Amino acid sequence: MADEDIAVVGVTGRYPESPDVETLWRNLTAGRDCVTEIPENRWDWRNFADVGGAEQGRHSYSRWGGFLDDIDMFDPGFFNILPKDAAAMDPQERLFLETCWLLLEGSGYLGSSTHEPSTGVFVGLMHGTYGNIGATGWPQGNFRGPRSSHWSTANRISHFFDFNGPSFAVDSACSSSLTAVHLACESIRRQECSMALVGGVNLLLHPAHYTSLCSMNMLARDGACKVFDERADGFVPGEGVGAVLLKPLGRAIDDGDHIWGVIKGSFLNSEGRTMGYTVPSPVAQEALISATLRRSAVDARTIGYVEAHGTGTSLGDPIELAGLTRAYTKAGVDSGSCWIGSVKANIGHLEGAAGIAGLTKALLQVKFGKVTPSVHLENPNPKIDFERSPFRPARSLTDWEAQGHPRRAAVSSFGAGGADVHVIVEQPPEPATDPDPQSGSGPGVLLLSARTRGQLQQLARETLDSLGSGPLKVASIESLAYTSQVGRRDMRERVAIVADDLPCLRDRMSAYLNGVEAPGVHSGSVRRTPGRPGTSPAEHENSDAAAQSWTQGNAVDWHHSWAGRRPGRVPLPAYPFTRKRYWAEGDDGRNGVHDG
Repeated sequence: MADEDIAVVGVTGRYPESPDVETLWRNLTAGRDCVTEIPENRWDWRNFADVGGAEQGRHSYSRWGGFLDDIDMFDPGFFNILPKDAAAMDPQERLFLETCWLLLEGSGYLGSSTHEPSTGVFVGLMHGTYGNIGATGWPQGNFRGPRSSHWSTANRISHFFDFNGPSFAVDSACSSSLTAVHLACESIRRQECSMALVGGVNLLLHPAHYTSLCSMNMLARDGACKVFDERADGFVPGEGVGAVLLKPLGRAIDDGDHIWGVIKGSFLNSEGRTMGYTVPSPVAQEALISATLRRSAVDARTIGYVEAHGTGTSLGDPIELAGLTRAYTKAGVDSGSCWIGSVKANIGHLEGAAGIAGLTKALLQVKFGKVTPSVHLENPNPKIDFERSPFRPARSLTDWEAQGHPRRAAVSSFGAGGADVHVIVEQPPEPATDPDPQSGSGPGVLLLSARTRGQLQQLARETLDSLGSGPLKVASIESLAYTSQVGRRDMRERVAIVADDLPCLRDRMSAYLNGVEAPGVHSGSVRRTPGRPGTSPAEHENSDAAAQSWTQGNAVDWHHSWAGRRPGRVPLPAYPFTRKRYWAEGDDGRNGVHDG
């Protein structure tokens, strides 16, 4: 168990200009720069612009960043949270709570029969600015305003989902979320938990974030994170939230999970005393990478890509490449044989969530066999000798073919002060052969439910749109039905569609959305607690009877009908939350997010 590989059975997230992972992948493959000016509904950057030191406090020379939309919006009723409590919650906590729901739902682990109590929660984050915004209400006597507590972001997840595994908020600066991944893998191997929900979140809520970094000359002046380039002059702040669901690989295969990738091993260390508190050590980084390779039992020559920490600084980038080059050269890796890049060039430096963003990019690349282009790279930093190193940055979207072994990638994340972590991942194993998605061995019953009828129709529309494309392109009617039956919560508004194959499912779902009666389509609104528990579909006359019984509020033990055969899970469209604005009372927008 101590050396068992860990499967990634779910991936989700929101990143700059990327409301979901699928959009992130499209932006990465297109080589898109997702950095923008600070949005007007955050703060007016002109009020804090550098004026040559003429006015104290106005020393922010950067007006750029990678931002998320609608960070002030939330659906508290969905999570049984009072509106006044929602306004007091750190938006990072609210955002991560929503993300965890979407992760578990998309992975098929929200049903009563698939709920895993022994699930650990590990979340990386490093800023608690919302509490500072709340303090602006103190002069008006409002001392019970917003709060920011890292521990609550993790413990809220364990409480809401009724998880009994370890619950940790991790703050190791910019390596926080990848450190959380390492700790989660170790916890699974020590059998402290059966699964682990892991991620990170980072929001830029206050102009002090910029003025502080600018006072230390850490930000790029032109708004571009120029990783490995001779023009590198600092990073660009970014926002994001991401999460992965982890479990032992053997169990994931047996359970028919949709596997995104496999974590072969990880390691962490501290750089100790260096030439300065913020000066990295290539020696310590080399030791970290070499230890990870040994522990993973992976031949460095089989690693085809490294997702570097790569912040785009003239000092940090060459030091990182020096440590990587030493470790890989000693391991016998030939010059120019390994691709290298950094997602920070596309979306900015997500600080506490930087590691989960880098891991997500690496997983997408090994899964789809593509290396995405390095943006803002014109002329390499002269301190980096790519010609003699094992590494080469991709200048354009490049096919990545497996060369007699699975595609493998390494991910680095380094925290200020020297808290470092390195992770090695490989492409998922080939799935068992699925039946022809256009056919089926018998009727399948697709279940959809939501809190309101409008949300149910939106969910049905998004499900219909996704059939035959993206992750559902090769889905079978059995895997769709199975995932919807055992992997999701049953809510008040319901529709069940019985179909023999995907074309039939599309036709009947279209009929439901257009308000046209059709055979095999059953809908209902449940206004009471479900009655008789646990009748299996086999106890009903046929699939239509079981579907109708479920829409009427009766508990149907769908899991029982799959005994002895278990189709693979597939990622279904996300639940459409109904969000409203919840923010610090009395905040006038000069210090953070305000009405646009």
